[in-house]
Amino acid sequence: MFDLDTVLESTTPADELEEVVMGLIINSGHARSLAYTALKQAKQGDFDGAKALMEQSRLALNEAHLVQTKLIEGDQGEGRVKMSLVLVHAQDHLMTSMLARELITELIELHEKLK
Repeated sequence: MFDLDTVLESTTPADELEEVVMGLIINSGHARSLAYTALKQAKQGDFDGAKALMEQSRLALNEAHLVQTKLIEGDQGEGRVKMSLVLVHAQDHLMTSMLARELITELIELHEKLK
């Protein structure tokens, strides 16, 4: 596990920041995968299973979002966090996962109403 305060120091090796970025990608990807699995469960009429998966998705997304928030706070608008293509990709991955989860929540509710 990484120490985010250490990562935010200007002397932090790039591999430590990469570990943080990979955590963003992994957690947000896991959250999105769980949400799509929940949608599949809802399509099959298993709404309790879908809700349980969506809760797991929420927890994974919260982990990723917490890391993102700490990176933003630690940067303090001063460029303390080294910008890289991988970091941009991680941010993009997180935001698309958040959007997918929001839309899937709505789709599950619609499936439940239709049943």
